[in-house]
Amino acid sequence: MSTGGGEAVRIGFLFNHHGAHQVAHALPVALALLRGGTNARVSILVSEGCEGEVRRLAAAVPGAAPDIIRLRPPSALARVANRASGRALPADIISTLRRNLDRFRTFDALVVPEKTSLLLKSLFGLKSLKLVHTRHGAGDRAIGFDKASGKFDLVLLSGEKIRDRLAQADLLKADGHAIVGYPKFDIAAPAHPRLFAKDRPTVLYNPHPSPALSSWYRMGPAILDWFARSDQYNLIFAPHVMLFRKRVTASLSPFALGWNLGPRADHYEHDHMLIDTGSAASLDMTYTDAADIYLGDASSQVYEFIRRPRPCFFLNPRGLAWQGDPDFAHWRAGTVLDSMDEFDAAFAEPPGLTPAMRERQEDIFRYSFDLQERPSSERAAEAILAFMARQ
Repeated sequence: MSTGGGEAVRIGFLFNHHGAHQVAHALPVALALLRGGTNARVSILVSEGCEGEVRRLAAAVPGAAPDIIRLRPPSALARVANRASGRALPADIISTLRRNLDRFRTFDALVVPEKTSLLLKSLFGLKSLKLVHTRHGAGDRAIGFDKASGKFDLVLLSGEKIRDRLAQADLLKADGHAIVGYPKFDIAAPAHPRLFAKDRPTVLYNPHPSPALSSWYRMGPAILDWFARSDQYNLIFAPHVMLFRKRVTASLSPFALGWNLGPRADHYEHDHMLIDTGSAASLDMTYTDAADIYLGDASSQVYEFIRRPRPCFFLNPRGLAWQGDPDFAHWRAGTVLDSMDEFDAAFAEPPGLTPAMRERQEDIFRYSFDLQERPSSERAAEAILAFMARQ
């Protein structure tokens, strides 16, 4: 990996979000650039919500410590507005962008895993700054293929599925995308002690925060009650880390509002139930690796789960018409359950994986992830340098 001679290109990696779940999708690329022997000048820019996870993951990778810069925090008014909205309005994230414009101007390119940073060009006038989108996850939700997804200068794609969806929406620039694989897979999950005392099939329940799609709002507490009574299963309840981060969650595509109440106190009292609403283990694939069965709805984490095929179930309490809809392509990886009665029947005995379902999961995984012998983070780093060299 080389940038050749000439002036060093200045590349910043920005992590500016309330949660740290996006870090693993971009940080490995920054570390690959630092290891690659290029003359690129790489800095990692963090807001307070992401700093701990950035430092944790960076410390776990051999090599020189990266340059981690703490951004100027949001204004007091923006913090108040964020809290007053039940953390539904990202006033603090936008304020952080505005209060660090002078720093962002020092870079040739900024690499981001989210889309709010597009405001740097559209609202704050940094027209010459190249924005590179790593995306986060390989999921199917419509919001991942909205108009904003096509406004980046360079988009890094996990595989053919993302490329095809963006192309169908006319959101791909001919010289502004590259299939690079999935840098998160380059992070080795840490060794963890045994999670449960009893040797039972372990179910991972992983609901998404979107009120329009998540099973939590209509079925979640009943699911926890069911497992609390069970003597057949262990349960890991590890929802998307943003589910309980906000008092109110808004879904934009389609629009819906959800008021977030967490598990009851008695749900924490069972030794066969592990409830984790946002620790590092819920971010680094610890639970998707440890579970035997996946139970979810709209989270892209199911794609990380089926890297090793296993039984999957998807909860559809709203009775959504999902068949043939690309926004629900991941539901083809398992069985869709519309009610607690269907759930009872499906889990009456520990489910197995049929040969047909194994083959389907393998096909879905290959379409979503272009993995090669070369690490995805190195491929992504090279794609960024090649793009910058063309500018």
